[in-house]
Amino acid sequence: MGDIRRRGAVALGITALVTPLTLAAGAGTAQAAPGCTRSAGPYQKQVEKFLGRPVDGKQSTADCKAIRAFQTKHGITPDIGYAGPVTWGVMNLMNKQKAVGKNPNKAGKCPVNKGRIACVDLTLQISWIQDGKKLVYGPVPVRTGRDRYETRTGLKKIYWRHRNHVSTLYNVPMPYSQFFDGGQAFHSVGVSMWNPPGSHGCVNMTPKDAKAYWSLLKNGDDVYVYGRKPGT
Repeated sequence: MGDIRRRGAVALGITALVTPLTLAAGAGTAQAAPGCTRSAGPYQKQVEKFLGRPVDGKQSTADCKAIRAFQTKHGITPDIGYAGPVTWGVMNLMNKQKAVGKNPNKAGKCPVNKGRIACVDLTLQISWIQDGKKLVYGPVPVRTGRDRYETRTGLKKIYWRHRNHVSTLYNVPMPYSQFFDGGQAFHSVGVSMWNPPGSHGCVNMTPKDAKAYWSLLKNGDDVYVYGRKPGT
């Protein structure tokens, strides 16, 4: 279920508008660096603020380089430095995740009467482990199922763990797999947690977080998945 091959441009509540590559030749306020567009995007000011750039709504060579570096890091295509909705969507989600702080279950949506439980908030794309009301680990960013491959919601249980699992469906490594619903599992991947459009249903994690979940959870532990991933 872990998808580390296909990269798309649709994610985080945005279903369209992939910037045409022809924008690289568009009019702008500065000479573009190689591979960079000179056009200011519709989210130019928001993206500039997120990246700590001067907020003037005008594209500069330095702006484009910074935006492009962010896009390349997180697998956002085309990575030409255009401040479009996909790029801003990723940044906006990061802001929302950061705002959660150390109280991810503030709304009480993940059960506190189950003892140790792994919670997955699809809306914010975060996960954590709690024991009653006590936060044990996280919250951490995760990458869940894309449109038509959604991570299924509800109360589950970890039923099988395989440290060096390889997907028989996609023939890709799924280290530290902990399966909780059919072929859906927690496991580590080698791409950014904000890499659109998402997994094939699994809850992708960084290697560090997947290892921590492996050490903190066991067969029979509860998993609760709720919310809805933007764009699904």
